[in-house]
Amino acid sequence: MRRLSTQDQNFKQTFAELLAFETVNDPQLIQTVDQIIADVRQYGDDHVLKLTQQFDRHPAHQFSDLELTQAQLKTAFDGLSTEIREALELAAKRIRSFHQAQKQEGWTYVDELGNTLGQKVTPLDRVGIYVPGGLASYPSSVLMNALPAHVAGVPEIIMVVPAPNGELNPLVLAAAHLAGVSRVFTIGGAQAVAALAYGTQTIPPVDKITGPGNRFVAAAKRAVFGQVGIDMIAGPSEILVYAEGENNADWLAMDVLSQAEHDTVAQAIFITPDEALLNAVEAAIEKHLNELPKAEIARTSIQNRGALVLVKDRAEAIELINQVAPEHLELCLDEAELMSQDIRHAGAIFMGRYTPEAIGDYCAGPNHVLPTSGTARFSSPLGVYDFQKRSSLIMCSRDGVKTLAKTADVLAVQENLDAHARSARYRYQ
Repeated sequence: MRRLSTQDQNFKQTFAELLAFETVNDPQLIQTVDQIIADVRQYGDDHVLKLTQQFDRHPAHQFSDLELTQAQLKTAFDGLSTEIREALELAAKRIRSFHQAQKQEGWTYVDELGNTLGQKVTPLDRVGIYVPGGLASYPSSVLMNALPAHVAGVPEIIMVVPAPNGELNPLVLAAAHLAGVSRVFTIGGAQAVAALAYGTQTIPPVDKITGPGNRFVAAAKRAVFGQVGIDMIAGPSEILVYAEGENNADWLAMDVLSQAEHDTVAQAIFITPDEALLNAVEAAIEKHLNELPKAEIARTSIQNRGALVLVKDRAEAIELINQVAPEHLELCLDEAELMSQDIRHAGAIFMGRYTPEAIGDYCAGPNHVLPTSGTARFSSPLGVYDFQKRSSLIMCSRDGVKTLAKTADVLAVQENLDAHARSARYRYQ
């Protein structure tokens, strides 16, 4: 894991290069994904089945074999051990409760001219959620995508999840049952995104697609945006841990590794003004790395994209944090809440020494679908608002229109839009 100091001569350039990462700009990737989308649009179910058999080695003989029944989902839920079922239910309860607070309602007011203005909030009709699949899969992703949609009032939720060799983690199916998913198809990749966006003979087209996936999924989401809405173009997982004062180096090291084990291109950065703490965390990372089942993945991640950064002080750290705009940010110090006020760009902020990022992944309540690759500068975590849309409400009174129509008439004339001007003029003449 490389060591950097803000006092290094080439620090700014080195740090910028460390952060640079392109997810879906490979021309060959884009060409492949575009062809898959075109073929799914033309051939529908048949092509999705063909690609699922080819890429996932799924034993399905016909497309209907790729859809799971509600009975199968319930059987998976009922088959959970008491400990796992209760953990899943508690996580779902907390996620639902947090997102209830995000729900937006419509509003209106009457202005001084007697006109009624406002906003109407309505849920999307149908959404698609993409869940990573296989035996190493993520039931938490089901909860984090489906429950906000439910809270928003979306009546139909279509879930796609790849099943390599036909195998699925029962927890994913159990989570789909608990979250009230409407239909589940065991498909993945760009073909699943295309099927959701354009529909097939069996899969209905959705209004928005959310959820993480590999680079083919990310590229496909970018390609279908406009036909449907998407949550974001998700890049590799990221964590930035800042610590000062009394800290347990083992805790900090494991927090760093918690994201490094996700992917060889995940990014884990540790920042501190305390060189002794930096040395201790470096040693603890090496010690714990060898104990992890995914040690090879984590080691590649921290060697290629990880860093230990020594800063002069907290102010310098804040500057770097806002430059990174990390997906996950841990502030491990006494004044974490105070420091958080200066953080402008971060997907989720975990404050204090007793708040590991892992809790946010599963059961804290806030969504774990977060902006990556610096997009926290302009994006937010997935939420209820992503599954609602807003319509403006405008109703002019008989008297109130006179003032507004005259104003519109004048401005329309200035823009050389005569029909606009006459339309307004008729209302007050």
